[in-house]
Amino acid sequence: MTLTQILTPQIEKAIKVLFDITIDKIEFQATRREFEGDITMVIFPLLKLIKSNPVELGNKIGGYLVENVEAVEKFNVVSGFLNIVISDKYYLDFFHEIKDQKNFGFVAPNAEEKAILVEYSSPNTNKPLHLGHVRNNLLGYSVAEIIKASGKKVYKTQIINDRGIHICKSMLAWEKFGNNETPESSGLKGDKLVGKYYVEFDKAYKIQINELITQGKSEEEAKKQAPIILEAQEMLLKWEAGDKEVKALWSKMNEWVYAGFAETYKNLGVDFDAYYYESNTYLLGKDVVEQGLSSGVFYKKEDGSVWIDLTEDGLDEKLVLRSDGTSVYMTQDIGTAIQRVKDFPDVGGMVYTVGNEQDYHFKVLFLILKKLGFDWAQNLFHLSYGMVDLPSGKMKSREGTVVDADDLMNEMSQTAKEISEELGKLDYFSDEEKAKLYKTIGLGALKYYILKVDPKKRILFNPEESVDFAGNTGPFIQYTYARIQSIIRKADFDFSKNIEIVLHEKEKELLKELELFPEVIQDAAKNFSPALLANYIYELVRKYNSFYQAVPILGSDNLEEKIFRVQLSKKVSEVIASSFKLLGIDVPERM
Repeated sequence: MTLTQILTPQIEKAIKVLFDITIDKIEFQATRREFEGDITMVIFPLLKLIKSNPVELGNKIGGYLVENVEAVEKFNVVSGFLNIVISDKYYLDFFHEIKDQKNFGFVAPNAEEKAILVEYSSPNTNKPLHLGHVRNNLLGYSVAEIIKASGKKVYKTQIINDRGIHICKSMLAWEKFGNNETPESSGLKGDKLVGKYYVEFDKAYKIQINELITQGKSEEEAKKQAPIILEAQEMLLKWEAGDKEVKALWSKMNEWVYAGFAETYKNLGVDFDAYYYESNTYLLGKDVVEQGLSSGVFYKKEDGSVWIDLTEDGLDEKLVLRSDGTSVYMTQDIGTAIQRVKDFPDVGGMVYTVGNEQDYHFKVLFLILKKLGFDWAQNLFHLSYGMVDLPSGKMKSREGTVVDADDLMNEMSQTAKEISEELGKLDYFSDEEKAKLYKTIGLGALKYYILKVDPKKRILFNPEESVDFAGNTGPFIQYTYARIQSIIRKADFDFSKNIEIVLHEKEKELLKELELFPEVIQDAAKNFSPALLANYIYELVRKYNSFYQAVPILGSDNLEEKIFRVQLSKKVSEVIASSFKLLGIDVPERM
């Protein structure tokens, strides 16, 4: 039980005994630094119910707590705030309880509770993954891991956009300009090879548009009439009709891309439990539209198109089926959501990790699914996130100016190498150890820099700033972890037994921070926000370093102090490691 969980019923009881009043909410806050105390109760809300002044009220409640609650040692009242001092015994008992817990803060999955499906990544198969996909993957993966740690079963999935005109553009350009180039013959990863021809298509398309404009066509006419776009549209029609040659080329090039994606996912450290492909799902949802028509959820216009009117819900009218009977993205998403619950019957909610430009789409999707009567539709969440920019500006895939995910990861390792060499920290490492460490530091810097920011906020990603060994960065936290491992290696005495000591204020601060960890996991899961966990870890590490500077650990003359401080250091390092694992970040044993 946390301190607030212990104190809340005791304060409620105190108010009932002292004033014969029942209250349903107690407001707590952290005690201000200038006052003695570990937690503060806010008195002001009680003044509406109890005729008294805040100091008198605080003194009566504080006196009751000292008399009746073992954990409360003393108190002081400042204006309308009751500052409560908690006994060393409470914190030591808490520490002895968690000291040897392997998964402190984690909750085992409840078999009775519904599972959550988390969708992330969901790329197109016409180009490699880029910086925007990196944020998407890191967010989705981390949210899934945090939800799992909070006690729920989780399925990780993605839907791969493997069909449509954009795919045909790469296919057509490869046919025209590729000379049978393959990943093996070119030495390029498959996704990069296909992305190369997407760029080649755009170059040829622009040339043809300019030629038509010089012949007197308007830009709009030229874009529609350029021969290469007409060929791509013809290829799409052939794909939809099941043309064997087009389908064979499509399968071959997609396989190249999937092999490339798999390599990127492995390097990024993310994984999936299930894959959906738009080529299999794009016809889903049509039967649901028919059912919705008969139940009055949808309506048909004179031209035969099917719509839903959401104006009473503050939205607009939305098309769900075209007049020619073909589906739109909304139709597919309705059908795919329903299909997923059929595939995973224990799913009771879904999280969609998709950029904030799709905010409106998901409002509409979730509302339609509710109106169709699916109970799980109450538990759908759009994990909306802002874009990632670099100091050099925005990315454009068609022009080949995207920041490639593989290149970015390699550059982060290189940046980590350069900064580490400048600091001279790795003189005693072998070349193999150095290479592994550069990757751990570089990827840790990238992931932490992105995940410490609230998902809704846009990020300006600065690689050099992210690989700083001081401040709120991944390498700073990794360095603290490695420092603690060094202390543990040097501790040449048995530090396994429970110790009773008078706590130093810095030790108490650390214990108070550790106590928050289980609650932070639950909050991060409830809010789908790895940032809450990332910033908690920074605060824990900051307090550990303050403790490290203030008190001797291995240098203490008192053996019991040494034992306790090594134990405390070890537990902090375990929480760092388990938290970073939830963020998808590795920690090095030495740095």
